[in-house]
Amino acid sequence: MSPAYEYSQGDDGFISFECTPDLADDTEATIDQATSLWQRLAQPNVMIKVPGTAAGLPAIEELTRRGVNINITLLFSIERYEQVIDAYLRGLSARAAAGEPVDKIASVASFFLSRIDTKADALLDAGAPARGRVALASARVAYQRYRAKFAGPAWERLRDLGARPQRPLWASTGTKNPDYSDVLYVSELIGPGVINTMPEHTLRAFADHGTVARTVDANPDDAQRILAAAAASGVDLAAVTAQLEREGVSSFCDSYHQLLACIEHKLAAVSARP
Repeated sequence: MSPAYEYSQGDDGFISFECTPDLADDTEATIDQATSLWQRLAQPNVMIKVPGTAAGLPAIEELTRRGVNINITLLFSIERYEQVIDAYLRGLSARAAAGEPVDKIASVASFFLSRIDTKADALLDAGAPARGRVALASARVAYQRYRAKFAGPAWERLRDLGARPQRPLWASTGTKNPDYSDVLYVSELIGPGVINTMPEHTLRAFADHGTVARTVDANPDDAQRILAAAAASGVDLAAVTAQLEREGVSSFCDSYHQLLACIEHKLAAVSARP
């Protein structure tokens, strides 16, 4: 990916390496492991994945201060997304105040989408207008917050030093409900500065029948209305996103432990050979 990184002057071409998920609620261990990974890999187009948990917020700030590229994962709520942006900005500001360069630091904030609709739809009546729209509305409001946070005098001072905005990244963009468009979380969320990570089948579907148009900031008031309608129908989005965060961490941990068990089993089998 280095050619893409160099051609884009550091905007694209990144590879992410993940902190082990069992550290998601341990700030200091996350900082130590992320720093170690960053130093061992020693490539400018590396990003270290850090979960956007409460414990992850101070880790994001400190790692940014140290000059580490961060990919924040497992974001579901708009409020937590704002906290992540603030942590990134504090890290950049501290680094700039210390006279250290900020022009090579890159970060993305990964907002997981289809899982939000899966949870929200289960709480909504079949004919509710918010069905299949809560994740899109959340992403559009998040994009508005992104535009607002990376604007104004404080950001412009950092930008003048070469700082880059933390780009929003849409994750979990494969459509899980077959009643919805198979490119729903792609075609509806296109815009400047946005990254979309797609499963291969979604990528191929969009190449076949997707339409490229700026849609992420279309009808911004409509996004707020959808979230309000969902709340009025009994969807506690704060509770939903908190549950998704915990389930995400748990799922990642389960997969990690299964991987370790598989490796240990294979090592034992090799060691037992005559």
